[in-house]
Amino acid sequence: MATEELALIRTLLALAASTALAACSLPGPYRPAPPAQRVVVAPPPVATTPEPTPAPAPPLPTVVEPPPAPPAREFHLGPAAQSLVNQAHAQASRGELPAASTTLDRAIRIEPQNPLVWLELARLRLSEGDPRQAESCARKALSLGSASPTARIAAGRVLADALRAQHRDAEARDLESQPWMAN
Repeated sequence: MATEELALIRTLLALAASTALAACSLPGPYRPAPPAQRVVVAPPPVATTPEPTPAPAPPLPTVVEPPPAPPAREFHLGPAAQSLVNQAHAQASRGELPAASTTLDRAIRIEPQNPLVWLELARLRLSEGDPRQAESCARKALSLGSASPTARIAAGRVLADALRAQHRDAEARDLESQPWMAN
């Protein structure tokens, strides 16, 4: 063997030995010391005379005001979502409903919090003859557009149409009789 090989072997043996020795010197597992016992002696109670309690103040008149209405918000489609909605309208007008659905799904991925895109999808689902999916999309639009009177009313109308398509006319009438639908 060459001297270089012997030097390498010695170095490796020394490294292995030092690693083994270092592993042996690790401390044992942590064991907390038992808590010290403390005896607390309470002082004897001091006799006091109770102070007279003041007469209760007359109740203040309470005025309950309704919480402030959330600020009205109007939603708009961004350029990409608007382009996809326009494309979906063109596809639907040509009778390409599956393609229009795919296009609106892309618009939802771009603007998932915009109730206007969900409204478009709800309308498309109604035209496809799927009122349950239309109801689901309209409810999503209604929850997202609660701060916008315009979006809320539009979602309510599509929701009522979806309910009627499912022969749930009483629910549709109840929805349309809501005060916020009268605007």
